[in-house]
Amino acid sequence: MYFEGGCQPNPGAIEVAAVARGTTYFFDDLGCGTSSDAEWMALRQALQVAQSLGEPDFDLIGDSLEVIRQASGMTIPGSNAAAEHLARYEVCAAHGQPRRVKWTPRGQNLAGIALARRNASR
Repeated sequence: MYFEGGCQPNPGAIEVAAVARGTTYFFDDLGCGTSSDAEWMALRQALQVAQSLGEPDFDLIGDSLEVIRQASGMTIPGSNAAAEHLARYEVCAAHGQPRRVKWTPRGQNLAGIALARRNASR
């Protein structure tokens, strides 16, 4: 399960993409925030998509190293906003956790590629 969040401008309107089983899910109208807020929202949206698909074993894969490290417990949140995002993620994850939260380079993040393509075609 790939995830990507963005906002335009930064801060600005948040948009999110998640890719599972070759299908892309886009989420808009998520409010305004920073690129970090967008990545956290993308992580939670991807988690919820995986849970709704009934995936018993799944990884969450994204290109935001900061969010990956915090969500996987490798580092502690560096701000109150990040701590709040982590707490919301943990509540969602209680209903079905990923095997791991994994980093991938931006060019290999299928959700990031899908979001960039959609924005280029607008």
